[in-house]
Order: sequence, then C-alpha cells, then structure tokens
Amino acid sequence: MAARRRRNAGPSAAGTPGEGAVLPADLELQDLYGAFAAHGLDDEDLDDAAVLVPPVRLPAEPELAALAKAVPMFDWALRLSRWAAPHRAVDEFGDLTVPDRLPAARLLGLAPEEGEVPEEAVVEAMRAWSLACDLDLVEIGTTAAGEHVAVPGPDLEPAEEGDPETVLELWLTAAGIVRELAVEADSQELEREDGGDAEVEEDEEGLGEVEDARDEAAELLDEALQVLYETTAFAEPGTETVPLGVLAALLVVPEGEEPSDELLGDITDVMVALDPMLADLSELGLLDYRPIDPELFDEEESEEEGEEEGGETAAAGPDGGPAELDEAESARFGLVRLTPLGQYGIRQWLLEDGYDAPLVGDLAKGDAGELLRGVSEAANVLPDEELKVWLEGREPVAAARELLAAARGSDAYAPMRRMLCHSALTLLGAPAEPAVREVLGDPELGGGAAAWLVALGAAEVPAPDRATALWTVVDAFAAQLLDTGGDPELLRELVAELPVTETPADYLGELWRVEHPYTADVLEAVGEMHPDRAVAKEARKAAFKARSKG
Repeated sequence: MAARRRRNAGPSAAGTPGEGAVLPADLELQDLYGAFAAHGLDDEDLDDAAVLVPPVRLPAEPELAALAKAVPMFDWALRLSRWAAPHRAVDEFGDLTVPDRLPAARLLGLAPEEGEVPEEAVVEAMRAWSLACDLDLVEIGTTAAGEHVAVPGPDLEPAEEGDPETVLELWLTAAGIVRELAVEADSQELEREDGGDAEVEEDEEGLGEVEDARDEAAELLDEALQVLYETTAFAEPGTETVPLGVLAALLVVPEGEEPSDELLGDITDVMVALDPMLADLSELGLLDYRPIDPELFDEEESEEEGEEEGGETAAAGPDGGPAELDEAESARFGLVRLTPLGQYGIRQWLLEDGYDAPLVGDLAKGDAGELLRGVSEAANVLPDEELKVWLEGREPVAAARELLAAARGSDAYAPMRRMLCHSALTLLGAPAEPAVREVLGDPELGGGAAAWLVALGAAEVPAPDRATALWTVVDAFAAQLLDTGGDPELLRELVAELPVTETPADYLGELWRVEHPYTADVLEAVGEMHPDRAVAKEARKAAFKARSKG
C-alpha cells in the first residue's frame, strides 16, 4: 500500500549545534502528519517529502498467529484443505464438484448435519475453498486418467500446527487478496452506476474509466486504513473504535476547518463507499466492523418524501439543527476498529513499500546511550514508551547512573538527551535518588539533578551555583526548542515562562555569556516571541552579542 505523504515536522539533523540541527523527538499526530500546503510544497515535491509512520505496539508473533488461525474464513480454508486429503475431485476450474459442496458447508458448521442446506452456506464454503486454493493450501493437478484433483499443499501441516511464520505469511497473503477483491467490488459498483459493464468494456475510454474507478477505490481504502493505523497508534487502550463518520471526515475535511454543507455530502459519499470494503476486510480479522444500518437509507427516503408532502421532518435540536444522536443511534452509522492483526498487516504492507514503520521498543534494545541517542534523533517515536520499555526489569540506581552518564555532552542532541534522561528518572522515581545526588556537582547535570530532587520532595538539596543555574536554563530551553520542532505557539508559551527579572538587561546580560552551543538560538527565540517588547529587544541584543562572541 502507498503511505500517505506527510510533511517533515522538523529540520534536518545534518547541521551543527546552534543551526537548527535536530528533529523533534516527541510528536503528536498532528505534528507528525500535517498539511503540505503550510510548507508550500506542490505535487512535484511530494515524492521527496518525508513520510512519518507512528510506532505501534504489537503482540508477539505466536499470539498474532493464534489470532489469525481463529479468523473464521482462514480457519475454514485450513479445514477444507485437510478435508481434501489424500485427494479430492474438483472441476476443470479447481472448484469443488457439486456433490461435495453441501458436505463442505456442513463440515464448516454452516449448515445442519441433516436437512436443507441454505444457499448462503454453500456460497461461503465455496469462498473458503477458493481462498485455500489461492493460498496454495491445496494444489490442483490432473491424474493420468485426466481427472482434476486437489491435494493438500506443503504449508498446510505447519499452518495447522500454528507455526507463526507460516501462519502469518498465509494470513497476510489472504488479507491482500481480500483487499484487492474489496476494491474490485467497489469499482464494479461505480461501473454499474455509470451505465453498465457491457457498454464500458466495449469502449477504450470506458476501460480507462473503469481503471480510474479501481484506482480511486484503492486509494480511498489505503487512506482509510492508514488513518486507522495512525489513530490506533495514539489511542488509549479501549478507545481504538472510530465512528465511520469520523473516519470519513478525517479523509475529507482539511485540517483545522469546519465541514461545509458540500463537505458533509462528501463525507456521506465516502462513508457509503467505504462501508462494503471495510466489511470485506473484517472477514479476515483485519478490522472489527459494524456496518451502516441499511434501514437508515429507507428512513432517509421516508423523511425526504415527508418533506416533499409537507409532513413532519426529523427531530430538531434546541438550536434548530439536527438533534444529537445517542450512542446506540450513532453506532447505526458504522463503527470500525483496527485489530492487532490489522496493525500487523498494514505495517507489513508499509514495510514492503519501503517505509519506516517502527515498533514500540525498537529503540530500547541497547544501552542507555543508544536509547537516548536513538530517541533524540528519531522523528517518529513515542519517547515515554521507549523509556518505559528500557526501564522494565532494570535496577533503579544502576539504570539512573547509566542514563546520567549517557546524558552528558555538548553535541547537537545533548540537550534532548538530558531532557529524556530527566523523563526517565521521573519514571524511576524515588529509588533513583542516590544516583541523582551523585551528580549534583556536575556542571552539565547538576542543575537538572537539583531541580529533579526538589520536584521529588527530597530533603537537603543544595542550590546550584549561579553559573550552573544559568547554563541549565539555556540547556533546558534548548531541549524544549528542539523538541517542539520550532512550533511558534508552543515556543511562545515557553518564552513567556522564562525567568526574566524586572531588569531584563541584567538577566539577559548574564545569559548571553553562558558557554553553551545553543545560547544564541535560545536568545533569538526569546527576542522573536517574548510578549514583553522590552524583554524581546534586550534578548535580540543579547543574541547578537552571543553570536559575536563566537
């Protein structure tokens, strides 16, 4: 699948300290995936723009494989493949013969052992058999006598035994097949709306329209799946379910805008287009999906007829607009949740297309230096999650000492490392106190260590000397400056909180003398964004002095 192209949220990391060298390390969804228009990118620029995919947390592969085997359609394909042993007659197309179709439906529990077998049960059994053939769980051949037969394929036994690699590879192939069929079905619906297949197929222009319809359906489904992937990555446990209308709005409404009447119509069209495709994907366990209640369309027609005849219309809210729907009524418009299998599948498709789709914990596999460096340099990362994974099972004092040692330095990422170290120490809490007290006299770590101990409520915390305190102010502000990626709104809040005294010239006069690689950058940010004009003016003068000093 093609990942949605998004803007890069920060400058390149290739620069030197003090030149905006660091990418933001802790980004919200809207920061990771913003509009290209804000950066003046046109269509020709999109191929060169960074695509950032948020990290996700997935169950272990054996658990994912067990989930895949529990998907009814996948399980039916396995069972029919075993049923084919040692061989079973099929027709020239590889389909089950007529005498075997009813027994197949009964085997899968789709029909009672005795009595009539519903046509729908036979259709489902044939679909499961077709999937088994597509996955090569059964192989079709011809005997010397010219009979067409099916025999179990080599992957059947390891799949039945639950071999994770085999099961997940088969499931992913099945999910890809269903995805293509869902798009094909949607585009065929568009063909019928345009006047029928026969006329379209006869005309070269019509063939192009069919292909365009397929491409549009595929693009819409890919966009929807990736939005679900993104929102699920950031969702709190238990809140992953998304109303279909919300999903459609995320695809249609430009960021920061309210939907107009025209856009509301587009949202409805997208909901209707996605509904059958999402339902198809839910059959493979990619999604949990509650489709649109078909009775809604009948109700809408009845309301329109009532309006035309001058009758009563739908209930209105207190402001004269549509009445708000309760939870049960809202659910009738469709609900969708990406399952862990769905996250796994979409991530594999992204990886196959060459995109970086990280897992939570990928950066927490090395020592503290690798952890802090990796989180600082990564644009698509959830820092607290990586820190939590790294800290699991570690002895607090030893872990704190390792983190503090890794936080030292004057390179471009050093302020970020110290900020992340502070976050990790906060996660450790009071047990880390002995290690933190050991660095109170450190010129790089002492100020932050004292602030951490005070916040902890520790007793007898010596105040850092003036030089250390000023250096820590610059370092902490630099870390926040890098962490926000230059976001003006966030920076204004930080600048306003800078502890400037009633005589800013004196305070900033001390600050520009601080030997820190980001001193000038911090002062320039204060000069550009401080709400007090006098402070801003003094900050700009101080920034010039800091630059001249170098």
